[in-house]
Parts: sequence; structure tokens; C-alpha cells
Amino acid sequence: MSILTRLKEDLATARAHDPAARSSLEVFLAYSGLHAIWTARLTHRLWVAGWRLPARLLSQFARFLTGIEIHPGATIGRRFFIDHGMGVVIGETTIIGDDVMLYHGVTLGGKAPRNTPPGTKRHPTLEDGVTVGAGAKILGDIVIGAWSAVGANAVVTKHAPEYSLIVGVPATVRPLSHATADAARGVHDWHWMI
Repeated sequence: MSILTRLKEDLATARAHDPAARSSLEVFLAYSGLHAIWTARLTHRLWVAGWRLPARLLSQFARFLTGIEIHPGATIGRRFFIDHGMGVVIGETTIIGDDVMLYHGVTLGGKAPRNTPPGTKRHPTLEDGVTVGAGAKILGDIVIGAWSAVGANAVVTKHAPEYSLIVGVPATVRPLSHATADAARGVHDWHWMI
């Protein structure tokens, strides 16, 4: 996929998820979540290529500018969107599928003993279509199944199957209908915007 095509897809994704987005130009210039994602893609390439220090420095600069911290080791899928963004933290071994959306204050954090070897999977995996509400904390090497919704301020430390509604402290898992999952994600036909 070319850079221009990916850029258009990202802009369309932002416009599809945020009814306040008035134009692609506004999204391009003013959406810090998108700026953080674009920087994360660049830093991830540097990280994988072995340029670890430049990747970390650039990611920290992006954190300073956007208030969003995405470790260069994190793997991020297509059409990922961070709405409002401030305070989002995404750890090194996090894996994020396609069509995932996070709100502000979300932590995708690690939970492992201090002497865990570098590179050990210790952060969550969010499968395709997951939506995570404001302030939620998803901790440890767990999997949140596809098309699930995590409620605001939930603290999640256990796996959840696909089509789950995950709420509370500690979080409990309930089934989520396909229609409710679509509504939670704000499904739109965004292809017309590209």
C-alpha cells in the first residue's frame, strides 16, 4: 500500500469515527491521535530495522507534542484511530488489529516480573474491531477478541472472547450482539471519503 493511499485511508477513518471532523484538511492538521499514529508507523520501521535509539527518541518527541505515548515496538494494524488521545499509553509488545479505536486515557500496559527478558510478550493484543472507552486499562499479555467493546475506566486483566462487552473494576465479560458491537464502533461506510 502506498503512503498516499494509507494517508487517505487514515483521514477517512478519522472522519468516519468523529462527527466533529469537518474536512480532511482539518483532520490532517489538527488531529493529534493521527499524528501520533503516523509517527508510530515511522518509529516502528526504525525499531524493526535495528535503529532502536532514534526510534525511542522520535517516539518521545511525538509524546511531547501529542500527549500520546506509543512504544516503537508496538504493532499497529490498519484504520487505527485514537479519539482525543491525551494520556494514551501503548506498550512495547502490544499488538493492535485493524479497525481498532481508542479514546483518551487508555493504557495498554505490561504486567510482568521485573526480570522478564526484553522482547517477552507482556502487553495486550486487541483483535480487529475492538473499541476501548476513555480511561480503560488493559494490562498484561491478554487477548481482547475481535469486535469487542471495553467500557470507560474498566480494568481488564483477563482474556475476553470476540463480541464481548467488558466493563467494571475488575472487569467482567458479557456477550455483545453484533448490532451493539457495530454501534459501539460507530460503523460507517467510510470508503466514499477516500
